[in-house]
Amino acid sequence: MQFTAVPNIFFSSLLPGIEDVNELKTTLNIFWMIYSKRGYPRFLTFNEMLGNKSLVGSLKTENDGIEKTLSDAVERAIGRGTIINLVVDMDGKPTDIYFLNTASDRKTVEKIRNGELIPAGLKAAALPQSIADSDEMPDIFTLYEQNIGMLTPIIAEELSEAEKLYPGEWIRDAVKEAVSLNKRNWRYIARILENWSAEGKSDGTYKRDSQKGPDKYSGQKYGHIVKR
Repeated sequence: MQFTAVPNIFFSSLLPGIEDVNELKTTLNIFWMIYSKRGYPRFLTFNEMLGNKSLVGSLKTENDGIEKTLSDAVERAIGRGTIINLVVDMDGKPTDIYFLNTASDRKTVEKIRNGELIPAGLKAAALPQSIADSDEMPDIFTLYEQNIGMLTPIIAEELSEAEKLYPGEWIRDAVKEAVSLNKRNWRYIARILENWSAEGKSDGTYKRDSQKGPDKYSGQKYGHIVKR
């Protein structure tokens, strides 16, 4: 049996305000469809939603037709802040794509807007020449969600702190090690990073970018544990 991750904030903040049953069904199906995807970044198009027989078959449709009904439900979800809408050029025509409104996806949307990332399936020629290809290494927020679990505000804050303290490759390696040992939680990953900071990583590095030595971490949150 497989499961779909639904953030706790959905139940505490979003669900109480959803009165339209079509918005509710669309929102839940969006969670399901996005978390069923693989790769980076994960997003949906309107046509993908329209092609989901389970979703369209569940919507209450009046005289406007199923496409208008679904469009209205999606607009309600956007207005509520559940999802983020971005218009891109796909196959030579404007296309709406949708992301969950999470910390990692907000950063992804900014990368696309700033011309730093081409999502899979989009034409590079339709976007600025400076865009990196879609095989770019995901940021730490996406890395966490893809390998560990749902990103909560507390975890997002911890990740932001870790990004200031440790090299990005350390964080990626720590996540990889935690996954290989089936220890999929932030506390275990943080312990790995703290140990590497105190005792040195297996490759002998203490550095972040060009700065050498454990003094990089002095005065930081975990500076007291750094081995000198």
